[in-house]
Amino acid sequence: MKLIENPNKADWSKILERPTQKVDDIEASVNQIFEEVSSQGDKALRKYTSKFDGVDLESFIVTTSEIEQASNNVSDDLKEAIKLAKLNITTFHKAQLTSAIKVETMKGVECWQEKRPIQKVGLYIPGGTAPLFSTVLMLAIPAQIAGCKEIVLCSPPNKNGKIVDEILYAAQLCGVTKVIKLGGIQAIAALTFGTESVSKVYKIFGPGNQFVTVAKQLATKYGVAIDMPAGPSELLVMADDSANASFVASDLLSQAEHGSDSQVILVTTSKNFAQSVSEEIKNQIQVLPRRAMAEKAIDNSKSIIVDTFETALELIDEYGPEHFIVATNNDDYFVKNIGNAGSVFIGNYTPESAGDYASGTNHTLPTNGYSKSYSGVNLDSFQKSMTFQKISPIGIGEIGKAVELMAEAEGLQAHKNAMSLRIKEVKS
Repeated sequence: MKLIENPNKADWSKILERPTQKVDDIEASVNQIFEEVSSQGDKALRKYTSKFDGVDLESFIVTTSEIEQASNNVSDDLKEAIKLAKLNITTFHKAQLTSAIKVETMKGVECWQEKRPIQKVGLYIPGGTAPLFSTVLMLAIPAQIAGCKEIVLCSPPNKNGKIVDEILYAAQLCGVTKVIKLGGIQAIAALTFGTESVSKVYKIFGPGNQFVTVAKQLATKYGVAIDMPAGPSELLVMADDSANASFVASDLLSQAEHGSDSQVILVTTSKNFAQSVSEEIKNQIQVLPRRAMAEKAIDNSKSIIVDTFETALELIDEYGPEHFIVATNNDDYFVKNIGNAGSVFIGNYTPESAGDYASGTNHTLPTNGYSKSYSGVNLDSFQKSMTFQKISPIGIGEIGKAVELMAEAEGLQAHKNAMSLRIKEVKS
């Protein structure tokens, strides 16, 4: 990790840059694939699945027998771990259910708001070097709780034309209605337009690489909503001498092993602590199976030393991390004042990996600074708030004149007439 001491504020934006490609660099590829999927359907899906995944598929749809076989292949111990995670995730997301809000704004004027599920949702589950079956739980569980009728899951096939067993087991456990062997840009395009095999959905969820992120953003141009622009993973740790250097190093490496384009940052008030963490990283990285990938991510990462907690907080808010761990002698200062973070992990004994798997919070979070304006996935992500109103003849008498005057002032005579006719009827 590059060590940076007390950087000038004017240099923060440069120091905190993510190691990602510019959108312009990959947008042309995304547009081309979208155009082909839109016009050619499954034919285009087969072309790009063969090109990018190295497998030729006759059918993209995972069968019931495939799911049953996959479930039988998952060990009992892992099944129990997944069920424990499911229990905690369900508990946390069920607690987010809210009842209708109803109010009489004036006598005879009732207004209320109710939540309704998004009927058709698409879940994108990364495969490749780290098939994220945990993300199935994070997306399918709140979708099921919200009451989504159609839950379509796409995940890239391996060289044998299969989706890994754990993803299929989690999918059937959590109420996914259809599983599709499809990854990358072509999966997002299929969910956007619909094809012979893939249903068009109303909203797309899930993390992915930079190509998937740009594809999701392009989907919004075609009337499909997305959860957020969720790209390569990132973690920022704020720690001081009171923290455990080996713990902090393990947390930084846990994100670094996601991919070479991941980024981890340590912010600290102690140079000695930063050096201790650096030594721990060197030791711990040696035994990681994904060492080469983690080393590339570490090369893109920084250890930043500042003088005060106040400066640290300002810098962290400027970065807007996806994951934020705080382990200091005054965690409350950061917990109470942090403005921009996807999810916060507090104290020496709260590793980010707990949130990734089983504590109950959702791990699908905004990256690349989007935590400044986006929330992580939650139950509301799978619902819409609909407003209702009912006005009685008494209510017409209360607000009718105001509506007439406002409509007339805006030059919208038909709006005025719609109220005037009712006022006349009520008075007759």
